[in-house]
Amino acid sequence: MSTTAINALFDGQPGRESDRPSREEMESAVKVMLRWTGDDPEREGLRDTPARVARAYREFFCGYDTDPRTLLETTFDEVNGYDEMVLLRAIRLESYCEHHLVPIIGQAHVAYLPNERVVGISKLARVVDAFAKRLQIQERLTCEIADAINDVLKPRGVAVVIESSHQCMSTRGVHKVGSTMITSRMLGAFRNDPATRKELLAFLTPRNSNLELV
Repeated sequence: MSTTAINALFDGQPGRESDRPSREEMESAVKVMLRWTGDDPEREGLRDTPARVARAYREFFCGYDTDPRTLLETTFDEVNGYDEMVLLRAIRLESYCEHHLVPIIGQAHVAYLPNERVVGISKLARVVDAFAKRLQIQERLTCEIADAINDVLKPRGVAVVIESSHQCMSTRGVHKVGSTMITSRMLGAFRNDPATRKELLAFLTPRNSNLELV
């Protein structure tokens, strides 16, 4: 989607799928939040903050404007019979906890077993971004990525592993800095074939020495 189209979505113009507030309403809401903190949104340092936050939110949550499945529709079948695992490892992941609106930062590992066709590897990273750039919980995010790849590519197996840190744990609440959360979704051969699953974990273990999936 072009920058102009994205701007239209956030500026209250026709053609959007959901009824989003206007930019002015968004900026007004930010001013309310600034007052809630106890600060003055009219002081010099905060005067432009509402507009900056509106622009930042447009970037943070751009995943709502992308259909991840369309990213996977262009595939290649001239692969000379290649049918072994395709693994894109350590895809940087930035998302936001839907409970506290604070960052989830980590990495995703995405693997699939081709069934006569493959997809460009950049598309796998884009699918991760399209789902991550929304309000999320990690468990759902993991499933959404795996299910989209499985539904569109129809591979013999899909595996998604996400390891991330949640600032809702490190900057508030229990304040446990350094803790990470690991989630996985295994479909097809990755779920049913122990040898395939073991091969995947062997590829992941060198960079994730603490990675253990039951």
